Amino acid sequence: MRPFVPFEMERWQSTHENRVEYNLSESGVHPLTLRELLDLAGVESVDDTRLVYGQSNGSDELRERIAALYRGATEANVVATNGSAEANFAAVWELVEPGDEVAIVIPTYAQTIGLARMFGATVREIPLREELGWQPAEEDIAAAVTERTKLLVVTNPNNPTGAVLSAAARAALVAAAARVNAWILADEVYAGAELAGPETPSFFGEYPRTVATGSLSKAYGLPGLRLGWVVAPTELAPRLWARTDYTTIAPGTINDRLATLALSPAVRPKLIERTRSILTGSWRVMRDWIDDAGVFTYRAPDAGAIVWLRYELPVNSSVLAERLRAEESVLVVPGDHFAMDRYLRIGYGLLPEHLTVALERVRRTLEAPAKATV
Repeated sequence: MRPFVPFEMERWQSTHENRVEYNLSESGVHPLTLRELLDLAGVESVDDTRLVYGQSNGSDELRERIAALYRGATEANVVATNGSAEANFAAVWELVEPGDEVAIVIPTYAQTIGLARMFGATVREIPLREELGWQPAEEDIAAAVTERTKLLVVTNPNNPTGAVLSAAARAALVAAAARVNAWILADEVYAGAELAGPETPSFFGEYPRTVATGSLSKAYGLPGLRLGWVVAPTELAPRLWARTDYTTIAPGTINDRLATLALSPAVRPKLIERTRSILTGSWRVMRDWIDDAGVFTYRAPDAGAIVWLRYELPVNSSVLAERLRAEESVLVVPGDHFAMDRYLRIGYGLLPEHLTVALERVRRTLEAPAKATV
């Protein structure tokens, strides 16, 4: 049996995020209440929902609404899952075997890195380069994708940088995968949470051997529904569905119904508009605070309620994050969790009045860094 690879960031967040006063580790926007969602949908209640086992790959109506978000997809391409985490898990489990190579664009949400290693693959990294605006260099893509590459993993929009891949970078990644007939796993959970401009297009429909994952957590403000999905070619989707027979079997029946409401043509645009409104207002607060702090280098995010900050203080990022948690009851994500010390990932999806208070607490710690050890 291969050694278990701990998922450091998820352990950090899961342990502390509900025990601090201000959670700046979250990468989505201020979540809706059930009442707010029902009001947007014009539904009085869901009290008549019978608590049976639902269709285990998602109800037909839900899968149709998810499919409508992707070029050329039908409900046969879709498997609904318990969050995008289960979708990513099922995809890596199905596609990766011992001895394979998996090329992963980094920094990224480390789930797929850990899974690839535990399933016996060698991980080859494609770094996003800060000097290129957090885009990959073509020579790095070419070096990482080899004849043994089975899967290329990309998170777009990116976590933690908030950058959206350029058209040239997308084309280079697709060309590299096509050259060796590799699959692309595109984690697109932040699509729809852009601060401006159109929604980030999916890799699905651009390259035949693509698996795309998404969820209602980030762009929709509904993380508590734990409703995600995977969109895959029709020959692969049933095999991914079969994998979920060994995990959670099915999405919750109420979750399925609420997700179907959220993705209806009348409600989805309202949710996206709400998210962008929160992002716009809170980013102004965040940007002004960053610039005033005078210790950060950063690139403004294109999407997602997160900003990736390089800081100029002689303090390890995990030490700094722990001080914020213990002394100020504020949770942030240390760069160590992305194998990049001297960075912090700070979520700014709180309502502006709450974000202002949380950032003032962070400021107090930044002004007294000598208390921490390097």
